Amino acid sequence: MMFRFILLFSLACAMVANTAHAASILVYGDSLSAAYGIPREQGWVALLENRLKQQYPGYTVVNASISGETTSGGVSRIAATLAQHKPNIVILELGANDGLRGLPVAQMRNNLAGMIKSGQEAKAQVLLVGMMIPPNYGPKYTREFTASYAALAKEFKLPLVEFLLEGVAGKVEFTQQDGLHPKANAQEAILENVWKQLQPLLKSGKPS
Repeated sequence: MMFRFILLFSLACAMVANTAHAASILVYGDSLSAAYGIPREQGWVALLENRLKQQYPGYTVVNASISGETTSGGVSRIAATLAQHKPNIVILELGANDGLRGLPVAQMRNNLAGMIKSGQEAKAQVLLVGMMIPPNYGPKYTREFTASYAALAKEFKLPLVEFLLEGVAGKVEFTQQDGLHPKANAQEAILENVWKQLQPLLKSGKPS
């Protein structure tokens, strides 16, 4: 009986220790992070989770991305999402749908700023993911759209993925038939784009 008690006590202590060291990464995006059109386990977020298990096993990933999400939708649910998951890191990947719908850039920027502030107030590190849109929206709009991400990163002193789809966008071999969403064979490249900026935020092995 005494041996059994000691064993159970040791297991309980180990569980508490693991919980104390656990840290979470919240991916807060749209269809590009929700693995639209491909099996979810093949998306870049799932690939990120697998890589973390191997290289930074103290981290877990929560994917709160919603296909079709705009920054207006994102800012409306950010507080509840942060309260629910209490992430250590937030990967903020929104804005593409604002651009494709031609919504005002100032509105998108204000919404992103609101989400960044919420993340920082929740003591999370925020990694901002930039987007670009096709040039047919006009040079002024496309220029302002792209520049807004760099401006926000500078204002809030954030690491920035300049363009999530760098090396992928516009390439037929990586793009689904809709001409917008990346195929499964593009997800590793997308992960690499994010990883370059995410890895410096990670603490080796045992996050506190």
